[in-house]
Amino acid sequence: MNSAGRVEWWRTDSAPVKVARFPAAAAEVMPEGTGSRAPFRALMAFTFVLMLAPQTFVPALAPLRLGLLTAAIGIASHLVDRFASRRPIMKITPEIVAMACLVAWAVLTIPMSYWPGGSLSFLLDVYFKTLAIFCLLSNVVNTRARLRKVAWGLTLMAVPLAASGVHEYLAGHFLDAGPVKRIMSYEAPLTSNPNDLALILNLILPLTVALALAQKAWRWRLLLLGCAALDAVVVILTFSRAGFISLATTSVIYSTKLLRRPERGWAIAALILLLLCTPFLPEGYLDRLSTITDIDSDPTGSAQERWGDTLAALRFVSENPIVGAGVGMNILAMNEARGAHWKEVHNVYLEYAVDLGLPGLILFLAILAGCFRSAALVRRRTADSPAIRDLFLLAEGIQVSLAVFAVAAMFHPVAYHFYFYYMAGLALAARATWEGEMHGVTP
Repeated sequence: MNSAGRVEWWRTDSAPVKVARFPAAAAEVMPEGTGSRAPFRALMAFTFVLMLAPQTFVPALAPLRLGLLTAAIGIASHLVDRFASRRPIMKITPEIVAMACLVAWAVLTIPMSYWPGGSLSFLLDVYFKTLAIFCLLSNVVNTRARLRKVAWGLTLMAVPLAASGVHEYLAGHFLDAGPVKRIMSYEAPLTSNPNDLALILNLILPLTVALALAQKAWRWRLLLLGCAALDAVVVILTFSRAGFISLATTSVIYSTKLLRRPERGWAIAALILLLLCTPFLPEGYLDRLSTITDIDSDPTGSAQERWGDTLAALRFVSENPIVGAGVGMNILAMNEARGAHWKEVHNVYLEYAVDLGLPGLILFLAILAGCFRSAALVRRRTADSPAIRDLFLLAEGIQVSLAVFAVAAMFHPVAYHFYFYYMAGLALAARATWEGEMHGVTP
């Protein structure tokens, strides 16, 4: 990612530089990257495969298993770099400790799982892969330059996802005929249905806004604001009720923050634009939103079904508060609680509670709260440091993304997937970056 100089992939970019606490010159002398570039490049390649799934459009790539390949290269090169430089493999933080405890609890409860073999396979095939990227992110993304590149990468990768949504809507490509017309989604691991498409766009949107606020050149700021607007439009086109609530969460948080700062003009302009665009909402969209509060009016029956599942999950947790059904087995528990529908509960918090009992839920909440506090700490400590304004804005964007997930988690069955853990990894990366800026040492 850094084109300055040619160095072997196993060597560090440069020696750490000692700097005082946030001097203006620090931004000029801090190295762009700490550690080998290879793990970071592999991480970005993995993110590209995860987001855009090129193997879907070029079937010849499918046998290569690009996701596994790029992740393995990233992890292996990170280990080689850390061993070669005699540094710890990873930084141990309270969030990492909570993650380790959650994994340990999941493993310990496997013998008591509704399907022990299924829980073991779920850990190996799904959750461990997610956590590996979470740990890699929090250790490899350790400079402002790398944090910016990740934010830019996610923003640009979201453009094809959003553009695909607009194309599907204009072309009239909808899911099976029903009372609510919902667009076909982009065929990739994180966007397999309209709800997931809305979720990933909502999580990336705050990072795009953060980048826009950090730009001094108008052309880049307008480009990024255009990307943000495109994401917001497609969230609406998905007709996702959870997507609307998440989008509203982002709008409220950013409006509240910006109205207190010199950028208040952008917040006012966005609110005016929102009011002007209200008459152009898709037909039936407001009726769709009305089912958020009036569950019985949902013609698709999904609102009623999910409310029933929520009550069934709560009953199960009240009867099994400690162990649960086993990691990844909430589908079997829900079949027992409300009938064999073979659907997971659409609530991240209840997924953990049903699978791993209240101990599992508490440990997940500890990870979520810890990552949120890390982003908030960086934002607070960099608020009065113009030299690292971009870090302040990115930490703020990550904090908003985590807040959005905390809200969206009540409506999505994505407890063990990348949506949360990617943003959580960025929160720890932002803190590692801030600590590196403050102390001038390699995290």
